[in-house]
Amino acid sequence: MDIFKASEKIMKMDDAAWARHANPWSVWSRFSCLPLIVAAIWCRIWIGWWALVPLGLALIWTWINPRLFAPPAALDSWASRGVMGERFFLNRHEVPVPEHHLRAAWWLTAVSAAGLIVLIAGLWIQDGMLTLFGLVVSIGGKMWFVDRMVWIYEDMTRSAGPGAL
Repeated sequence: MDIFKASEKIMKMDDAAWARHANPWSVWSRFSCLPLIVAAIWCRIWIGWWALVPLGLALIWTWINPRLFAPPAALDSWASRGVMGERFFLNRHEVPVPEHHLRAAWWLTAVSAAGLIVLIAGLWIQDGMLTLFGLVVSIGGKMWFVDRMVWIYEDMTRSAGPGAL
């Protein structure tokens, strides 16, 4: 099972959504999704079941974000190249991506997942430092993953041209 393709399918990312998500505003504002979800879950101790309201809003924001902004005029920003590199990565079964990129992507996904496990534990026991540490590791791993996607984009467009998507 390809967790990356599954994530794309869950988010219902089509070509139009990917084009809009390549807007740097979409990429940078998307990094707010996990902190908003964490804040909503954390506040359950103060507002009880009402925490489902901000959680629902955070989940809606997570789904809407890649569709909210107009496609960028150019793909020269770090964020735009990261999104386009992710498209190459997701298409790796049809157009092979160099093996060193694949290994790095899996390791960085593992780093993010490890941070997510710590984050969940921190939320479960209401430990602020543990929660914050898990959040930083998870988002840090994701940012590094996006940076690797930029590298994939640069390598793939240099070797195959941008039409390889």
